[in-house]
Amino acid sequence: MLDVTGVKVFSATKAKERELLGEIITDWIRSNPNYDIIDKIVTQSSDSEFHCLTITLFYKAKA
Repeated sequence: MLDVTGVKVFSATKAKERELLGEIITDWIRSNPNYDIIDKIVTQSSDSEFHCLTITLFYKAKA
């Protein structure tokens, strides 16, 4: 079991949103310097119309 303070989920279904997801995550990490990223999960799912990309970050507050 991970020892975490919190979880942050980023998700996008539209192509342009998926292209920007990395920048959005980087901005969030830079805006939260008191957190250390402990783990991450990348999930992709799709149906006949949409492709969803989800990136889940597990973080812990720095001591």
